[in-house]
Amino acid sequence: MHFHAPSSTLPASVQPTVTDAMLKIHNSLTRRKEDFVPIDEGRVRMYVCGMTVYDYCHIGHARVLVVFDVVYRFLRHLGYDVTYIRNITDIDDKIIQRALENGEDFQQLTQRFIEAMHEDADALGVLRPDNEPRATDHIDSIQRMIEGLIQRGCAYRADNGDVYFSVSSFPDYGKLSGKRLEDLRAGERVEVDPNKRDPLDFVLWKAAKPDEPQWEAPWGAGRPGWHIECSAMSTELLGPHFDIHGGGQDLQFPHHENEIAQSECCTGETFVNYWMHNGFVRVNEEKMSKSLGNFFTLRDVLKVYRAEEIRYFILGSHYRSPLNYSEQQLDLARSALERLYTALLDVAIGEPPAESPWRERFEQALCDDFNTADALAVLFELARVLNKSKDEGRDDAPALAGLLRQLGGIIGLLQADPAEYLKSGVGEPALDDAAIDALVAERAAAKQNRDWARADAIRDRLAEAGIQLEDGPEGTRWRRG
Repeated sequence: MHFHAPSSTLPASVQPTVTDAMLKIHNSLTRRKEDFVPIDEGRVRMYVCGMTVYDYCHIGHARVLVVFDVVYRFLRHLGYDVTYIRNITDIDDKIIQRALENGEDFQQLTQRFIEAMHEDADALGVLRPDNEPRATDHIDSIQRMIEGLIQRGCAYRADNGDVYFSVSSFPDYGKLSGKRLEDLRAGERVEVDPNKRDPLDFVLWKAAKPDEPQWEAPWGAGRPGWHIECSAMSTELLGPHFDIHGGGQDLQFPHHENEIAQSECCTGETFVNYWMHNGFVRVNEEKMSKSLGNFFTLRDVLKVYRAEEIRYFILGSHYRSPLNYSEQQLDLARSALERLYTALLDVAIGEPPAESPWRERFEQALCDDFNTADALAVLFELARVLNKSKDEGRDDAPALAGLLRQLGGIIGLLQADPAEYLKSGVGEPALDDAAIDALVAERAAAKQNRDWARADAIRDRLAEAGIQLEDGPEGTRWRRG
């Protein structure tokens, strides 16, 4: 179920309102929370490592998509002019291997999974980035960066035709991950690649192999290594020095460490000011992985849970903490969203107040390193006040409802019609809306005739179909459970 139509602009109800709180971001580079000061006043340039497109998105990918979508949304809410780049890796070993297994062209494979990724991201309410570069469209910039590294003595062509980055040419190697070169070398296996001058050196360009995609290059035909792709695309689109670089915790080393080394060696400038990494997704307290058999694609989860429930589940934990996947946690997300949407029922959505304690605390939570868990707690407090206002028939209910919807929209929640959302379900319903309405009307008539057995039988039948009834003074309302 698509609960929010993604677009390049925020909804009218979610326009910037600058908070007095200073945005703080936990910087993986310094290992502490820092005040966010952009390089150019009023402007933010952000790059996030996207998917390697050889399979469907899993819950770990969904977390990256949603986490940095909230970062993007909130930066814009604060009034920044944001340029958000999220790349696509459309050439690497896994892609080539999968294409060979399938007997299809690698470009057909990647295009199919790019389209699937967009469908999944759209379902989650993830706004499209400003640019979504594909590695194969930036071969020229990748080659220019490699050539620059060779000229500076930071890279070399090995006897096997591969081009390697020389880690020893960058004294600050390890500054992002906190790893020391001596310790890394000591941990290397005995079987060292004889083509490398140093066991820590990593490949920038892979020499051509039979039946593999390849491009001509000054040092020989081949294809780019993974790490150089992101450095080339980010510097080409955002410049050699930009504000925020994000991705999953698993990319911190070696991928992001290697990006820093090759980028700063090539340009001579600081690569990125703030590094952000979201935590792992775990299943029963173990890291999700195919090898452990606890691997869940987003498409499979969407067969059982609504997209907004998955988004809420992801935002229920701070982005840097581990996220434990379980049906119980998703059930809790479902119940929580239904409580928030129920608060928006039977009240006109009015103009939200420009200033309120809930707005201030909501923005303060997000200014504290994008603490969505605390922000959600503010929404529930506001929902309780709204419910009380509705019960007491107060005039401020529409404004409170407008505020709840507006604040939810900042993090991509609560934008559906409340009645429609509560009636919606997942998969093919056992009963369509018209059939449910007819049974509810039949039950009302049975109660009117004091035929309690028939009324109870209808309720039981609806319950078996996953339909919950709520009797009130204005009649019976139903929703899919």
